[in-house]
Amino acid sequence: MEDKPAGAEKKIAAGICGILIGFLGIHKFVLGYTKEGVIMLLLGTVGILLLGLGPLIAGVIGLIEGIIYLTKSDEDFVTTYISGKKGWF
Repeated sequence: MEDKPAGAEKKIAAGICGILIGFLGIHKFVLGYTKEGVIMLLLGTVGILLLGLGPLIAGVIGLIEGIIYLTKSDEDFVTTYISGKKGWF
């Protein structure tokens, strides 16, 4: 069995959270991005005061990021999001 790079185990969890509940920013917390997670959480919850656009915007971002996470190879995912600490897209 092939060894996965350290951090690759977060790819599936982050991707599924991004797709299903991306408006809450949980996928950011899974990856250890607290600042980005708080921003998305606030946009997804408090943002409802902005005529409902906050959760919609955060949900679209989460959906896109979830798909990106799941379509990357394990090596690319780790290089970009674990080692590289790329917080957005």
